[in-house]
Amino acid sequence: MGDLFDLSTVAKRVRFFGLLEVPSWVLLLGVGSVLKRADQFGIADHPIKWPVMVFGLLHGVIFLAYLINCLLASREFEWPGKITALAVVSSAVPFASYFFERWAIKSGHLGELSAAAAPAAALP
Repeated sequence: MGDLFDLSTVAKRVRFFGLLEVPSWVLLLGVGSVLKRADQFGIADHPIKWPVMVFGLLHGVIFLAYLINCLLASREFEWPGKITALAVVSSAVPFASYFFERWAIKSGHLGELSAAAAPAAALP
């Protein structure tokens, strides 16, 4: 788990921000959107709007960091256009960044992370 916070390479940053984008989606969609409609759900007398602003900003920063690092990884690992497009789409679709980064590691598109995953896959 300590290796997750190592941001020394582009591949490690793609993995980190890809995983970090998932809880930011949960906060924005799950918490922020519900509280924004708190009056409709009977939670409060009026909409609570500050969580959408705070979680939206947080998610936006993480989204941009993930997208920039995916583009840097595309250039560093010479991804074909289809994989780069898949990375860009995965940044905008809720929770897709998790599945993209897992796929990219397993399929050998994330450099040293893919090389580290290869021996584990060969074990019976």
